[in-house]
Amino acid sequence: MKFAHLGDCHLGGWRFPELQELSMQSFEKAIDICIKEKVEMILIAGDLFDSAYPEIEILKKTFKEFKKINDSKIPCFIIPGSHDYSISGKTFLDVLENAGFCTIVQNHQENQDKIILQPLTFGNYALYGYPGKKSGMEIQELKKIQIQDAPGFFKILMLHTAIKEAIGNLPIESISINELPKVDYYALGHLHINFTKNNLAYSGPTFPNNFDELEELKYGQFQIIEYDDFLKIEKISLKIKETLPIKIEITNTLIATEKILNHLSTYNLNDKIVLLKLHGEISHGKTSNIRFNEVEQFIKEKKAYVLIKSISQLKQQNSQSRFEIKNPHKIEDIIIKEYLKNDDSEFKPLINSLIKSLTIEKHEDETNQSFQTRLLEDLKKTLKF
Repeated sequence: MKFAHLGDCHLGGWRFPELQELSMQSFEKAIDICIKEKVEMILIAGDLFDSAYPEIEILKKTFKEFKKINDSKIPCFIIPGSHDYSISGKTFLDVLENAGFCTIVQNHQENQDKIILQPLTFGNYALYGYPGKKSGMEIQELKKIQIQDAPGFFKILMLHTAIKEAIGNLPIESISINELPKVDYYALGHLHINFTKNNLAYSGPTFPNNFDELEELKYGQFQIIEYDDFLKIEKISLKIKETLPIKIEITNTLIATEKILNHLSTYNLNDKIVLLKLHGEISHGKTSNIRFNEVEQFIKEKKAYVLIKSISQLKQQNSQSRFEIKNPHKIEDIIIKEYLKNDDSEFKPLINSLIKSLTIEKHEDETNQSFQTRLLEDLKKTLKF
């Protein structure tokens, strides 16, 4: 047995055109490797797109890659993630499936307090899947799941969620490995990390999705899994461009521009993703005194691929922040959890349901009036009006 496990591609997610293109190139490279390695199937564990309704150019390039997979006669199985999930249940994953390019693994039945996942069989495999949802709203549902057994098949459970054993100290909703049904392999997405434990693995992103991930991971990855007498999980790196993290302490912004330029001049920046992180306590001047236009021009002259800067660790002297967010990708989950912890109002039980309702997205051909009506109807159901 040999199959590929991808996830967290977030195609279309970067606002920098250079990194949006690099993200797509990483996905293309992953597909090319899968075809070259002659895998039996490709699994995508959520967040293929960064949005339920990606831009047309992203769709065109993505469809081209799925046609390549289809032409190679490699079946592709996918689950929605927290980004490409839509409360309406309709996303562009459905378009891919209707075109015959993939199969969405999401067959389940609700039975009292249980959610029974039905197997989707292919060859020697039995696939089970459950979608990820915004703000970890799938967690409570996952605690109810069971699987309909498929004797004789290699069982794979595809999930897009946070596993307690993998999150470290992150204050987000999670589920323990021990609370999940027993299968032969757990194909996970959602956490953009390197994590493998026995027969469970996070695919990692096919390309880093923010500054911190570029700094830590440097480039994308996915997994190829082989099984003969034992399970072998191999991480495949997707290195295309080199990242160059540069950290500079700033205390006086009136002379900071010259300091940054002098520091940058000591590096070979050619064709690199330059990650400029400024930190320190400012005693003279303001952040606005830094002439970033000159820095960007210098980077351009040195033929760097792109400059990404971070100033979140620049603090004005004597200023205090309420709390520090170490993982910006999880800021929404952290804020919601902090709010609920301190909220004793009668509306507290409705908060998660209201957030779920407010994640409804406008369909591409939907009028504003129709969208507003649909949103209000869903809110009325939640509030029981």
